[in-house]
Amino acid sequence: MSLENLHKWAFFYFSPAFSPEQNTVINRNQAGTCEMITVGFDPSAKTDGSVIGLALQLKAEGVQFIELCGGFGPTWTTKINEALNYEIPVGAVMYGPEFRQPLFEIMQ
Repeated sequence: MSLENLHKWAFFYFSPAFSPEQNTVINRNQAGTCEMITVGFDPSAKTDGSVIGLALQLKAEGVQFIELCGGFGPTWTTKINEALNYEIPVGAVMYGPEFRQPLFEIMQ
């Protein structure tokens, strides 16, 4: 598999008291040809609009796709895709059914 066309992508995740202002990390490969942006959000970001706002900003800055942690779930994956007019791929990490209860207990 060749990833020579991959230049810039992002991963969004939830963690208590995290914010894009304080918890954004940009990793670049040694050649400087690929950039991965990881962004932490407090779970309250689901209600304040900051997730969609940042997704729109990153798309405008040339991000080629956004991957979401499993805590976003299918509803938020759809909301972000719709906000971006499906112009770049937005996907989510998913867990098998055997992990639904343990994840629910962590993420509630």
